[in-house]
Amino acid sequence: MTSSTLSGTHNTGNVSISTLRKVIAASAIGNFVEWFDFAIYGFLAVIISQHFFPPGNPTLALLQTFAVFAVSFALRPLGGLFFGMLGDKIGRKRVLSITVLMMAGSTTLIGLLPTYTSIGLLAPFLLALARCLQGFSAGGEYAGACAFVMEHAPQEKKARYGSFVPVSTFVAFATAAGLAYCIDLAMSEATLQNWGWRLPFLMAAPLGVIGLYMRLRLDESPVFQVLQSQPVSHHAPLRETIRQHGRTLLCLGAFISATALSFYMFTTYFTTYMKVEGDATRTVSLLASLGALIFAAFLCPIIGRYSDWVGRRKTILTAGLSLMIAVFPAYLLAGSGELWGAMLGAIMMAIGAVICNVVTAVLLSEQFPTRVRYTASALCYNVAYTLFGGTAPLIATWLIDVTGNPLSPAFYLLIISLLALWGGMKLHESSKRSLHENAGWEEHSEPLSMNLN
Repeated sequence: MTSSTLSGTHNTGNVSISTLRKVIAASAIGNFVEWFDFAIYGFLAVIISQHFFPPGNPTLALLQTFAVFAVSFALRPLGGLFFGMLGDKIGRKRVLSITVLMMAGSTTLIGLLPTYTSIGLLAPFLLALARCLQGFSAGGEYAGACAFVMEHAPQEKKARYGSFVPVSTFVAFATAAGLAYCIDLAMSEATLQNWGWRLPFLMAAPLGVIGLYMRLRLDESPVFQVLQSQPVSHHAPLRETIRQHGRTLLCLGAFISATALSFYMFTTYFTTYMKVEGDATRTVSLLASLGALIFAAFLCPIIGRYSDWVGRRKTILTAGLSLMIAVFPAYLLAGSGELWGAMLGAIMMAIGAVICNVVTAVLLSEQFPTRVRYTASALCYNVAYTLFGGTAPLIATWLIDVTGNPLSPAFYLLIISLLALWGGMKLHESSKRSLHENAGWEEHSEPLSMNLN
């Protein structure tokens, strides 16, 4: 197998390349469904605000739309705990089959909901309910998909193969942006407002069925099978997980705060920022986002190879510095209102966001032993995403409204990036760690040090 392809027939450790390809595809499609819904909600936020909230105050309606976006994240930690503990107990495959079905169902439901003009205040309530169901199921998706891929991947190439999970994330956003752009071109404003906005949400139904089929055909991960074969109970309770791995949960959560914030600023909020602050047309903002998202998808495997080469802590440092250097130029360009300027600004923001996402995907599995991997990583990931990801569009909109400064969200990201560097640099270097190790996990970790060599 060449370093640039997943094709081949020989084995990688105990897992054949053909099996690894199926695992990546099955993990990616569920992740695609999860993020496609979040993406299309962000891209159509202005239209959603017009249909599900009282008319008269567009800014308030937009804030309420992003508030519903944020509220759905409150269910993600609960979903992460529920599905994480279930996944550590009964296996990754079965839980991932449940989550993809729930996510597809709740996304489809949004496309079927009646609007405010039909049922009044019941419309935003049902919208929030559907989003909460989606958030609960999504809480068990990403960390589980990462663990499933990591537990199949060869030790020295974990980030390389794991990077395909973030690839599916950015492809989901690119697909959502492209679809929104095509709908915008193909439909009149009246048709789009009447029923056209529903189509992207309804697409989740067939995607969910395909994802379920692909996941049910796979075997459980070899790492989890080894753990299940042990005569003693392999699943650790939540209290033990937090007590034994609390320091790692805190430090990794601090780093993921920047992953979440940069990701949602880049993928969800930037489209709104281009329109509201830069007076860009919907076409310009969607095309600019689409170009940056395609760039991000192609960048992921490159960053995966980089992380396997230099190690996780140097990748963390690269991510933090990239965000801090690019954030102000990115916002200035995104607010220009011009297609190429806005796209360049989004691409600048994408670089740091991609580095954060790729290294996060592998850190979620490398920092925890198999018996608590799903629970600990889902808890850590979803709490950080709830606090800093789900609230990103809302806080950014609020900061600009309160301060009157369109660059105020950039200052917010700068502060969170410093927090992320503090937490990330306290993590043990884990690029050489085998995911098969369970006993003595902490003893096999490198001592805490700020030395990057």
